[in-house]
Amino acid sequence: MRFLVLGGTGPCGILLIRRLLSRYPSDTVIVYARNPQKLPPSLNEKLVIIKGELTDKEGIERALDGVDVILSALGPAFGQPTDTPLAKGYKVVIEAMEKWGIKRLIALGTTSIVDPADRSSLAYSCMINVVKAGARSAYEDIVAVGNVIRDRGRELDWTIVRVPILTNSDDTKVTAGYVGDGKVGTTLPRKAFAAFVVEEIQQRKWVKKAPLITAG
Repeated sequence: MRFLVLGGTGPCGILLIRRLLSRYPSDTVIVYARNPQKLPPSLNEKLVIIKGELTDKEGIERALDGVDVILSALGPAFGQPTDTPLAKGYKVVIEAMEKWGIKRLIALGTTSIVDPADRSSLAYSCMINVVKAGARSAYEDIVAVGNVIRDRGRELDWTIVRVPILTNSDDTKVTAGYVGDGKVGTTLPRKAFAAFVVEEIQQRKWVKKAPLITAG
């Protein structure tokens, strides 16, 4: 298979790449990144690295040619622009997926992206309100990302992997569910995110769903 990783230069992205290479050592892993120099040098020879902007339509189309699965660890940042740059980038990606007939997209999200299966949770309501108040542009962007994937990508086999507070624990056990279901917690190791995403490639348990995953 040929995989394309977006957001591969961040903490979650690097762990995702390592997990992917471990699980699929004979397959091709492409990293499309604005600043590929942020990748650990030890990974460079194992990857196909393409430098480019998320909103570069021609660049994205070239990068996606021949790809089977797109994995994204992209997330909004504090102090980012107010024009929902990630959501705009996902529109470009989805258009390129449609051009090449690529169906599978597994993308990082947060609980700011509401799911119909979510229930009331004081802890998560507080966390979302803190983000909304302190990082409004990031909040609006991730909400827009969820809308773009669900609406513009409705013909795709998408999964939005929603994460809570991320930690650096080495544990990879995961509980998957929904806000307020009595099962999920409020933290998740980044390594567990990577493990869940790589497992979902084959399992396809959460196609067209947006589970919240937390430490198991």
